[in-house]
Amino acid sequence: MTDLADLRARIDGLDRELIRIVAERLAVCHEVARLKERSDTPIIQPARVRTVIDSRRQWAIDAGVDPDFAEQLVRVLLTETHRIEVARGRAEPAPSKEAATGDRSGLDTVASRVDHVVVAVHDLVAARASLVDRLGFHDETMAEPGTGIAVVAAGGVHIVLVSREAGPEVAHYLDTHGPGVQHLSIEVLNAGYARAALEALGAPLLTDVAVDAHGHEQFFTVHDPSTGVQFGFLSRTGHRVGFSASAVLSLFRALQR
Repeated sequence: MTDLADLRARIDGLDRELIRIVAERLAVCHEVARLKERSDTPIIQPARVRTVIDSRRQWAIDAGVDPDFAEQLVRVLLTETHRIEVARGRAEPAPSKEAATGDRSGLDTVASRVDHVVVAVHDLVAARASLVDRLGFHDETMAEPGTGIAVVAAGGVHIVLVSREAGPEVAHYLDTHGPGVQHLSIEVLNAGYARAALEALGAPLLTDVAVDAHGHEQFFTVHDPSTGVQFGFLSRTGHRVGFSASAVLSLFRALQR
């Protein structure tokens, strides 16, 4: 049988090759930037960006990879590509950076990104219209009428809108705190490990790790009055699916308790 060391060695080799391919791709982007400079071509070309994202989603499907995950990777690459093209005109050299990240906390080890932002609103229809019609977000998930929850997205950015129609817990929150950002959800590799790391630091934790039917594992901290921020920490152990009402409302229920 192949042992763990052999599999990790294979992963190391694949990651090295992946970094090499990324470096090669970015080198081609430098060539593209030079051609654009000579031909006075705009750096940002939205039609090309859309084509790249859509085609890579299909390539991911063909390869058996979740297309939402593939899109996240592609968007990171596209963002770095644009930075490279624009930064070419700067006079100062790029700063030097170290390979080692130094002594980091347990959370720093497993935190991945801001997964979504939950916003409490008085008027769900008006809030959704403001984001969709004025700012160009799209409906990622629109809950059934009467549930009081909507999810809008722009690229990889997700905002969850929750109104008092979602339940008495949300109504109580709005009456007490008013509308606005209710919490930031940070995606982590493992919710149990992240919670233990925060507990070891003496962080004020509000809940234990809860798991919904879709395999979303999450827990929450207590609202921090010094920053005005409350955090949720989320890891996915099931299929990559949209936001469930139970997962979104779990913090409101915990606040009620």
